[in-house]
Amino acid sequence: MDEQAYLKLADVTFKRIEDLLEDVDAEDVDFERAGDVLTLAFKNGKKCIVNTQRPTRQIWMAAGVHAWHFDWDGSNWIDAKEKSHELMATLKDVVREQSGVAL
Repeated sequence: MDEQAYLKLADVTFKRIEDLLEDVDAEDVDFERAGDVLTLAFKNGKKCIVNTQRPTRQIWMAAGVHAWHFDWDGSNWIDAKEKSHELMATLKDVVREQSGVAL
């Protein structure tokens, strides 16, 4: 995938995440986007960071002691290492575990 296609896809993905979080009480999950980085801050003080990795055309996510590198498979962002985690499902799991909020 060329860089322009990757950047467009990454932007659409970030907007999708922001849309999921838009109606969530900021006391439970606050989020902020700064360029290629989306930071989620939970009421328990923990954070989740989602960011682009332009050189590898991936989206990376880190939460607590866990980190994932997601590759685009043509329809979803799939964890490059285990191939068993999808970005949106993994993000929803992290939000639920950290805040108790189901997206």
